[in-house]
Amino acid sequence: MSSTADKFLTVENVEAVYGQVILALRGVSLSVDKGSIVALLGPNGAGKTTTLKAISNLIRSERGEVSRGTITWQGQDIAARDPSALVSQGLVQVLEGRHVFPQLTVEQNLVTGAYVRGLSRPEIARDLERLYAWFPRLKTRRLARAGLTSGGEQQMVAIGRALMTRPTLVLLDEPSMGLAPLIVEEIFEIVRQLNRESGVSFLLAEQNANLALRYTDFAYVLETGRVVASGPAPELAARDDIKDIYLGGSSSVEFKPTRH
Repeated sequence: MSSTADKFLTVENVEAVYGQVILALRGVSLSVDKGSIVALLGPNGAGKTTTLKAISNLIRSERGEVSRGTITWQGQDIAARDPSALVSQGLVQVLEGRHVFPQLTVEQNLVTGAYVRGLSRPEIARDLERLYAWFPRLKTRRLARAGLTSGGEQQMVAIGRALMTRPTLVLLDEPSMGLAPLIVEEIFEIVRQLNRESGVSFLLAEQNANLALRYTDFAYVLETGRVVASGPAPELAARDDIKDIYLGGSSSVEFKPTRH
């Protein structure tokens, strides 16, 4: 990737521990350039979600902590930064599992994202129209209760709500989980469009490596809390060792966190 000066997110030698006992990350280092899409690849339990939550500081809500290393964003150490403060400054995480407010309508869910930035009604209206241009499916469903929409539509609501915060960096956790292939393709196309048209950067955790490497610029492969490979997406996709273990599903190893 580019020089350190160009990176606006840098994770250096980070260890993360849950309950002061379970070591989930062991010296993870990675970086994201402004305006890029970067993937975290690896099987379930490799540490992808923990890495994202360490960056957003949501790890503390699960009795976890970053016990070693540094995380800097836009040149500032954010280890002690409150998650809500990070959102208001442009760093937002979309959690795994399509979290929506089920009793609210699609549009009400989206508008909640704008409140973080204290936007006026005209600003919210403009942002909604721009969002509906990216997610036309949501515009047709804007008055439906979010809990009654499909899984793909709920994932779009979750991403759209994050975008209503006007982020510069989105941490996107397992966007393809449990969704039909055509819907997954649609979501990844939207991510690429957002990146190209608005310059939003993405760091996404994804088990579907074949798909992720088609849409990302750079990728890191995690295994049991460590980065075991990294490189430009086309190079990783062409590597036989990565292809056999992580793209072909030939690995039968069960990954578990180690004791600290």
